[in-house]
Amino acid sequence: MKPWEDEEKRVRTVHFSQERKKHNMTSITTTSQSATSPTRNKLDLYARWGLWALLVWAALLVYGTLTHQPDPTTDFPGYASYITTTEFLISHLVASIFGAAVGTLGLIALFVVLCKGRAAPLALWALVMGIIGNTLVTSVFGVAAFAQPAIGHVYLAGHMTEAVALNNDVYGPALFATALAGILLLTIGIVLFGVAVVRSGSLPRLAGIGFALGGAAFTVLGILFSNFLQPLGATLMAASAVWIAIAGWRMPSQ
Repeated sequence: MKPWEDEEKRVRTVHFSQERKKHNMTSITTTSQSATSPTRNKLDLYARWGLWALLVWAALLVYGTLTHQPDPTTDFPGYASYITTTEFLISHLVASIFGAAVGTLGLIALFVVLCKGRAAPLALWALVMGIIGNTLVTSVFGVAAFAQPAIGHVYLAGHMTEAVALNNDVYGPALFATALAGILLLTIGIVLFGVAVVRSGSLPRLAGIGFALGGAAFTVLGILFSNFLQPLGATLMAASAVWIAIAGWRMPSQ
């Protein structure tokens, strides 16, 4: 190889090395800027505010379960009188249906916060299960809010046999299957969120445990075994939600 060819090759090599270094520096700068972009900062801020929706949701669950309707199989007159009250309607519209919407927002916010840590995959499954379950359960709340008062009025108007038959038809296998699926999925979602909080390393472990236990006590244990467990479970959820929200505000921005 001639001397000038060797020199030309060396110059091309140095030039290529410099261009590659500039490209790498540009990529690093771009990545750093995207990681701290205004959009990401706003999303973090919105998520931290959204964590307080979990508290509102849990508080509405407490309010909505302080009283319970009589069993229609043993006390249909008392059942009919209870489901035609304004308190019953407001409880389902505000505490159950509106509360479920607020709860969905809170779960989304918690998912966004957890996405920044090692519990992101688990948080994704929790979000999917939680939202699907919450939606299915809300459909049952809609039936209670709008169909039950009509059934109660029919009974109180003297059409007792028709009212009982209509109530049995409404609360048939299809509705119970929907409710059961919704309760199971919602419970799984809440428990998975609690486990994700425990594993996150950035949020309080005890708050995650309390959120999971409170959710399970409200949904499964409260419905299957004793109604008084529902407000207690929701109260535990509320206390855990406050702890999670405060810890979320103290997390460093990324």
